[in-house]
Amino acid sequence: MDERFAQQAKDTYRVNQIQMASKEQLLIITYDIGIRSCVAAEKAIEVNDVEQINNHLKRAQAVVRELMVTLNLEQGGEVAASLMRLYDYMYFQLVEANVKKEGEPIKMVRQMLEELKSTWMEAISKLKMETGDKKVAAVAPSAGGTNFAY
Repeated sequence: MDERFAQQAKDTYRVNQIQMASKEQLLIITYDIGIRSCVAAEKAIEVNDVEQINNHLKRAQAVVRELMVTLNLEQGGEVAASLMRLYDYMYFQLVEANVKKEGEPIKMVRQMLEELKSTWMEAISKLKMETGDKKVAAVAPSAGGTNFAY
């Protein structure tokens, strides 16, 4: 009973975290989910757990699809178009990794997600300092994770 209560509390916290997050925080949370999914898939490959490899890679693919869907190609211009091509490449690599059960493409995608997350965090931080806009949220990775990819 205590475990179920603890899980319910954790789930409620996650839902509240997402509902109260700014667009910037949601972006970072999304990257965090993708990164954690890749890490988990890499670990599953090490122990040859085919079911978990598939589960974690499907979650990582869902994250990349979400990043693709949220791009505004009209307003984002060449930057958005470049990101779309990069996300498309990452998605393809994750599918291939799932089919072949290979770790190297997962590692590459994870590193790309980590770099993009870091870049976005830096950009958000600079924007906040430059504009002094209190609406631009300070973004820091949160402890614990969220799983809204499914």
